[in-house]
Amino acid sequence: MESALNLKMEQIYEKVSSSERISQEEALFLLKEADLLTVGRLADVVRRKKHSDSIVTFVVDRNVNYTNVCVAGCKFCAFQTKVNAPDAYILDFDEIYRKIQELVDWGGTTLLMQGGLNPQLRIDFYVQLFRGIKKRFPEIQIHSLSASEIFYISKLEKMPIKEVLRILQEAGLDSLPGGGAEILSDEVRVQISSNKVNAQTWLEVHRSAHQLGMKTTATMMFGHVEKPEHVVEHLSRIRELQDESLRGGKGYFTAFIPWTFQKGGTRLDHIETATTVYYLKVLAVSRIFLDNFENIQSSHVTQTMKVGPVGLHFGANDLGSTMIEENVVASTGWKVAAPKPEKMADIIRKAGFKPAQRDTYYNIVRYF
Repeated sequence: MESALNLKMEQIYEKVSSSERISQEEALFLLKEADLLTVGRLADVVRRKKHSDSIVTFVVDRNVNYTNVCVAGCKFCAFQTKVNAPDAYILDFDEIYRKIQELVDWGGTTLLMQGGLNPQLRIDFYVQLFRGIKKRFPEIQIHSLSASEIFYISKLEKMPIKEVLRILQEAGLDSLPGGGAEILSDEVRVQISSNKVNAQTWLEVHRSAHQLGMKTTATMMFGHVEKPEHVVEHLSRIRELQDESLRGGKGYFTAFIPWTFQKGGTRLDHIETATTVYYLKVLAVSRIFLDNFENIQSSHVTQTMKVGPVGLHFGANDLGSTMIEENVVASTGWKVAAPKPEKMADIIRKAGFKPAQRDTYYNIVRYF
């Protein structure tokens, strides 16, 4: 049995070393059968091929949650509230502008805005907001609105997804984050987020954005009810869509960011969440399997700043964000640090890499 496992691992190693794509079955083998350090070493081989300069990047951004009202009712979320709840809010534009000014003062480049599926907010709200931001802060890249939010706006306005994206792009929306992906398997989605977009619709929103020339990121929130087979299904779907965009001459997914579900005030608090070992293995397998993705991010937000830098040795080449503000994960009681750029650089350097600040599109802003 052991010799069969070793033989299988050798075959995968040969494929990866030859820059040959591994199959879904081989990815599943790595997740279920291979040991962590072996998978990690293989992922590091891939990272070194793609990023031989040993540079690890991070972005200075702010996550502004413009509303907490949401009708989706996802079981994993502790942030959402109902329209008439005492704690319901919609940030006014002046408050958002104030937050962006603080981002600029930090030397930030990226504005991440996500909220809930709020029936009170129509497309004009976003158009006016984005125009106002671009007028006041033309240097800021608006990396905002998940696929779920885009689809919900299209439903409210009875408008095609692509038309919604076109209007928002003209107003100033630069790129889409990968939020709302969770696990791109409807077998899982019906259990944790049945009122949200299905897997195909999430992919269609990102495909439409790519067709308009917009960059997007892909994400995965795991460590809840999914099985390894669902993780591989998710990775396969985004690899296929990246292949599709590459046929047009560009890879419109800039990065892949896997992170783990956090308990605390959710309807999934009874489940056993992912261990650090499993997180690192999923991270490593992602780097190996997603051969058409240049950038893989290690999540210090859900894994702490002790584990985040370790992920850089398991295939990741990006440490994510300084996260000046974060409310969704924090609503579970999980506290997220907001290190200054110099601190992020120091953490990366101590992990054995060369730190650099990037923008939304992975262009280097400055070296440290």
